[in-house]
Amino acid sequence: MSPKPATYDPGTALYDPATDRVGEYRGQAGARAMLRPLGGGREWEAEPGSLRPATDRERLSASVRAANDRTLATPPGPGDVSRPPEPVEGCPTCLWLADRRVAARASFDHSAVTDANVLMREHQRKEHDG
Repeated sequence: MSPKPATYDPGTALYDPATDRVGEYRGQAGARAMLRPLGGGREWEAEPGSLRPATDRERLSASVRAANDRTLATPPGPGDVSRPPEPVEGCPTCLWLADRRVAARASFDHSAVTDANVLMREHQRKEHDG
């Protein structure tokens, strides 16, 4: 006789090794457990016996991924400084600052990325009327 799978309360964050994902337990659908991505999304079915509570690291990673997905899905509004400025076509200063930003991203220097964005915004306000 196989051991009975653990039962979980709705809302519990569980790790599904079959999909390598963390999901919020929604309930049972027949013999299968229903999970939904943290932050919302399409539910999926999982084998209840293979599920386990997500570690703090797994839960945090899934939550950050969901927050990033929401942020990227939201279009920027006018004057939104949360989005990097786009270089003005044909402007050597804008292109130089954009290249500087790309190099900073490649070296994971987030401070230098921010500096390049600030400098490009200042340059564009002074030289490109906006």
